[in-house]
Amino acid sequence: MPRDPRAYLSDIVESCDAITVAIRGLDLALYQGNRLVRSSVEREFIIIGEAAAALARFTPEIFDAITRARRIVDFRNQLTHEYAAVDDAVVWAVVEHDVPVLRRECAAIIQRVTPADDVG
Repeated sequence: MPRDPRAYLSDIVESCDAITVAIRGLDLALYQGNRLVRSSVEREFIIIGEAAAALARFTPEIFDAITRARRIVDFRNQLTHEYAAVDDAVVWAVVEHDVPVLRRECAAIIQRVTPADDVG
């Protein structure tokens, strides 16, 4: 039985928050020079992509409500399967521009989604 869609959305929100904390006070050069932070950020993006993929399978209407949801899953696949080709500057751009939007969207969707147990 799949998890409640709000759990996947919460995973995304929590990962966005973890990314924000991990990069606090850094710029691209400092990010590039810190393997531990890069690994942490990439891991959180993998969680985000996995949660989005689960939403696509179990609640496609919620998946479709997330801006660039398909690209989120594709980014996860790149981080996982094409790790040697990951461009830190691209990851940094996603962190700066897309993470805040994704967090806001998912937090708003959580407020609108009816608990699975209440769906009749």
